[in-house]
This record gives sequence, C-alpha cells and structure tokens, in this order.
Amino acid sequence: MTLSEKIIRYIYMIIFIFLTLTGFAQMPIFKRYHIADIPGLGWLAQFYVTHAMHYIFAALLIGLCCYLSVDHMLDGRKERKLTKTGYAKAVMIAGLILTGALMVVKNFSGTPYPPLMVSLLDLCHLALCLVLLFYSLLTVITRKHWVRYPIREIINRWNMESGKGVN
Repeated sequence: MTLSEKIIRYIYMIIFIFLTLTGFAQMPIFKRYHIADIPGLGWLAQFYVTHAMHYIFAALLIGLCCYLSVDHMLDGRKERKLTKTGYAKAVMIAGLILTGALMVVKNFSGTPYPPLMVSLLDLCHLALCLVLLFYSLLTVITRKHWVRYPIREIINRWNMESGKGVN
C-alpha cells in the first residue's frame, strides 16, 4: 500500500467515525444515557452542532467518493480491481448518500414529503448505516480488502513458488 493510499484510508476512517458518531447523535441517545455528561462530550447532546458536523462530514465523504471514482476511471494501468467486498461497500455507501440527499431535500421548505416517506427514509438510512458498520467490522476481522492488485498477487505467487517468501 502506497503512502497516498494509506492517507486516503485514514481520511476515510476519520470521516466514517465522525459520520457515525454525529449520525447517532441526531437521535437523543447521548443525552438520554448520560454519555454527553462525560467531560468533553457535551457537544454530542447539542442537536444543531452535530447536525452541522454531520453535513460537513457527509460532504467530505461525497468529495472523497468522487475523487476516488475519477482517479479509478483515469488510471490507465487498471491494476486495481474492486473485490466483491469493495462492490458491496460501494453499494451501501451509494445508498447512504442517496437516502441522505433525499433527507436533506426533505429539510428544505416547500418540499412536502408524506410522513410515511420520511419514516422510510429514516429507517433505510439507519439500516444502511448499521449494515455498513457490521459489514466493515466483519471485513476487518476477516481481512477482506476493497481492492485487489493482480500484479502483486502474481509476484507473491512467484515468490512463494520460488521459496523467497512474501514481500
């Protein structure tokens, strides 16, 4: 993994953590269960603070997704291939972005959504978040990666066959 890939990975993890934290802070669970009473975590009980932070990190996630998509399309070598894990996570993230965007539109004045649609959007957004969280935990435990590098696999296989070990 190159340095730029490591930096992008850490940026993604920070965005993912803060989106999850601020998303769950939209529900009053931090105040209800006195987590916000812990020194330094009082901001978790302030709806407008967590709401603004959630929007900021959502914009960062969308920007990161756009950057990675364009980078992948413009990469002439095509040595990076998405794995099944990568496709599954990409679909989940796309679903989160879509439901989140529809929820943002819901907050504009003059766009009446029926109450059932609002509930469905909230539940779909929350369900996608939970599925992505558990799937991400599973992929960390099983060491599944988003991207496969066929060239590295060939080199590693050659090294194993020649007795040189894995580099």
